[in-house]
Amino acid sequence: MPDDAQADLVSDALAGDEAAFTALVGPLLAHGYQLAIAILRDPQEAQDALQDASFTAWRQLRQLRDGSSFRSWFLRILVNKCKVVRRSRWWSVVRVGDTDLIKQEAKDDSIRDLDLHRAIRRLRSDDRIAIFLYFYLDLPLDEVAQVLGLSGAAARSRLYRAVRKLRPGLQGQEVFQ
Repeated sequence: MPDDAQADLVSDALAGDEAAFTALVGPLLAHGYQLAIAILRDPQEAQDALQDASFTAWRQLRQLRDGSSFRSWFLRILVNKCKVVRRSRWWSVVRVGDTDLIKQEAKDDSIRDLDLHRAIRRLRSDDRIAIFLYFYLDLPLDEVAQVLGLSGAAARSRLYRAVRKLRPGLQGQEVFQ
C-alpha cells in the first residue's frame, strides 16, 4: 500500500471510520494468523491473539507514528500479544499440544517439508518469529527489525543464528537449495 494511501486511511480511521481501519488491517489478517500460529502453535490461541491485537490496534491507533508502516506496527502488537499468551501460567499448564497439526502436515507435506516444519517448531519462539517474518511473509529485513523491536544488525544476526540452528535438524539436508 502506498504511503499516501496508508496515511489517508490512518487519518480516516482516527476520525472513527471503521471501514478505513478495516481496509488497513484486513489485508494483514491472514498473515497475522499465520504468524500467531507460528508463535503459539495453537489455532484457537492464535485466533484469540489476532482478535486481541486488532482490538488493541484500533484503540491505540493514535500511537502509530507518522510515516511508520502500519503493517510493522500491527505485527509488532500481534507478536507482543502472542508473547503474553506464552508467558501466562495457564499456557504451560493446560496446553493441549498440536498433534492434529502434525497429523495434517504428515498428510499434506512431503517428508522434506515436514522435516523443515519440525526443525522450525523446535526453535525458540524469537527465532521462529524472525524466520517466519523474513522467509514466509517475505518482509524486508528492516521491517523484520521493526516488528521484533531490534536494530537492523540485531535482526540480521538473529535470522542468521536461527537458520544455522535449523541445519542440524534437517537430517543432513541443506535448508536452501
